[in-house]
Amino acid sequence: MHFRKMQSGKVLAFEPSSEKGIGSIRGWGRAAGAGDLQAGEGPPMRELPAPPHLRGLGRRHKGRPSLPGAASSSRVTDTKSSPLTMSSIKIECVLRENCRCGESPVWEEASNSLLFVDIPAKKVCRWDSLSKRVQQVTVEAPVSSVALRQGGGYVATIGTKFCALNWEDRSAVALATVDKDKKNNRFNDGKVDPAGRYFAGTMAEETAPAVLERHQGSLYSLFPDHHVEKYFDQVDISNGLDWSLDHKIFYYIDSLSYSVDAFDYDLQTGKISNRRSVYKLEKEEQIPDGMCIDTEGKLWVACYNGGRVIRLDPETGKRLQTVKLPVVKTTSCCFGGKDYSEMYVTCARDGTDPEGLLQQPEAGGIFKITGLGVKGIPPYPYAG
Repeated sequence: MHFRKMQSGKVLAFEPSSEKGIGSIRGWGRAAGAGDLQAGEGPPMRELPAPPHLRGLGRRHKGRPSLPGAASSSRVTDTKSSPLTMSSIKIECVLRENCRCGESPVWEEASNSLLFVDIPAKKVCRWDSLSKRVQQVTVEAPVSSVALRQGGGYVATIGTKFCALNWEDRSAVALATVDKDKKNNRFNDGKVDPAGRYFAGTMAEETAPAVLERHQGSLYSLFPDHHVEKYFDQVDISNGLDWSLDHKIFYYIDSLSYSVDAFDYDLQTGKISNRRSVYKLEKEEQIPDGMCIDTEGKLWVACYNGGRVIRLDPETGKRLQTVKLPVVKTTSCCFGGKDYSEMYVTCARDGTDPEGLLQQPEAGGIFKITGLGVKGIPPYPYAG
C-alpha cells in the first residue's frame, strides 16, 4: 500500500492508477507510464485522520533522512524471546525491478520462480531464481494479487475482477466481478485458502495523490465453482491474509486499523466468525501490509513506512523478532526457495521523493532474507 503524510498531520492512503476499472480484459494493455497518472472521479473524498502516534510522520528535517537499514543491506534489530542468531541473517536485493508498488509475492516451486505484481504499473511478473530473468505480462487495470491455479496457469485480481491468467498466450478471462456499484473501487491483496478458495478484499482507488475514501472496501472469496461470497464491508484497505496451520483460524489485516485480526474459520464451508485483534502495531512499526505464516505458526507482517518485517506470536500477542530492510515502503512477504527457508519481500517506490530515492537506491526491488532459522509452507493453489 501507499501511505503518505501531509503537512497538516493527516495520514492518507493511495494507490496510483491511470484507470478506474479493468475495462476489457480480452486483450492486454501497455504498462502505465509516469505521464499516465490522472486524478480519478467519484464521490467527494476526505482526508484520513492520522492516529496520534503517526502525526508528524514524513515532515522534512535538515540533513540526511534517517531510513531503516540505509547504511547497510543487511540490518537486523531486536529479537525478543527468540533463540535466532542475529549475525546469521542475510538480506540482499536479488532484483532491482523499480516497482512502483511491488506486492503479492508467491513462490512457484515447479519453476523455481517468484511471482509478484506491480499494482499501478499493471504488471504480473515472474522472476526465475535460476536464470535470474524476469518475464512480465501487462494487463489493462491495476493488478493487486496473483496466485497459483491447480489446473495450470494463475489467477489474479485485476481491477474489481477475479481473473484466470494464461501466461503462455498472455490472456486473461474474468471469472467474477465484485463491487459493481462502486466504480471507484479495486481489489487489493489476495491469497488462496487451504481448500482452494481465492480470498481477496477491495478498497477505494485514489482520486488525487494520497486521497482515498474510507470504508468503501469489502472482503470476498471466489469459490472453485466461480461463485463469490462476501464476508463483510466497511473496509478501509483490505490487506494481508493467511490461515493457521490447523486451518481453524483466518488471519486478516485492514491496514488503517493498525491491527492483525483473527477469525474462527470453518474450512469445509469457508465461513468466518468471532473477529478479534491478536496484535496492535507499535509506533515505530507503522502500518501493517502483507502477511505470511511460518511452519511454527508464527506470523510475519511487512510494515509499510516501517521498513521492516516483524514476526508475531498470534497466541500471545507478542512481537518475537524485527528484521529491518534498506527500504522504507515494505509491502509484503512470502517464503520460498528449495525448502521454503528463504523469505522474499516486496516494496514500493511511489510516494518517495527524489531525495528519498537517492537514499534508497533499491526501492521497488525484490529482497531475499536468509538465515531466519524458520521455514514457510507452500502456497495453496486455486481449485477452480
